Amino acid sequence: MEYQIKNGSIQVMISDVGAELQSVKKDGAEYLWNGDEKYWKERSPILFPYVGRFTEGKYLLGGKEYEMNIHGFARKLPYHVVYQEEDMITLELRDSEETLGMYPYHFILQVSYELRDNEILITYRVSNCSKETMYFGIGGHPGFMVPLEEGLEFADYYLEFGGEARPERVGHTPACFLSGRDAEFPLEDGRKLRLSHDLFDNDAIVLRNMADEVTLKSDKGTRQVKVSYPDMSYLGIWHAPKTDAPYVCIEPWTSLPSRQDVVEEFKYKSDLVRLLSSEQYVNTWEIAIE
Repeated sequence: MEYQIKNGSIQVMISDVGAELQSVKKDGAEYLWNGDEKYWKERSPILFPYVGRFTEGKYLLGGKEYEMNIHGFARKLPYHVVYQEEDMITLELRDSEETLGMYPYHFILQVSYELRDNEILITYRVSNCSKETMYFGIGGHPGFMVPLEEGLEFADYYLEFGGEARPERVGHTPACFLSGRDAEFPLEDGRKLRLSHDLFDNDAIVLRNMADEVTLKSDKGTRQVKVSYPDMSYLGIWHAPKTDAPYVCIEPWTSLPSRQDVVEEFKYKSDLVRLLSSEQYVNTWEIAIE
């Protein structure tokens, strides 16, 4: 089932499967990627309780081995609506027998979408309902159409960060695990990354120590998308590798994949969120449509 929220500026559709955005429109124009299976069938999945891949699809916790697919299970499961107004909706996922087999915690994950003028505020609320400390990663993975306007091309666009920075590219192996070999990632004028399809021939670009907002734009057009992520430590930039995919994903994350050939001990992975029993974690990021 899909749900609509809207205001005088934008209209948004959300699916109950994965609480995933399905459409973001302003003045009748679609900004969100359409899920064309030729390139990538998802549109804006929620990554929880892990971001990226585990070596062998496995991790260790409390002396036991668990299996989990890439980006966790929250993007595949049905949510139910706990609150809705014309311009806001909150969907909820709770642990189940299915999730406990992959992730041994009792939890509540709420995802809220709230419209303010031309902005979508996306809030994750994670409650630890277990008696022990809970470890997790969480993030967004929205794809946006490129080009955003007729008559323009993919290469007419660039990403402009909100301030000058000297970000580091997080080193990954060809199989998309951490390599431990991070390197400075220079930006044009300290702020710009021009888009080209071959940027993604080796899969995602993952940055740290970057500005906390970035705008997808073209000097030849007027439509643009700004993504702000003040409480996210990492940013993934991606489209399907070695293709001419007409979209780009701008992905704010709290954590990173596992190391190559290491079956990670979950509670020792330093970038994960650590949430004490009965506590709640809240993180809000934004998408602004112009």
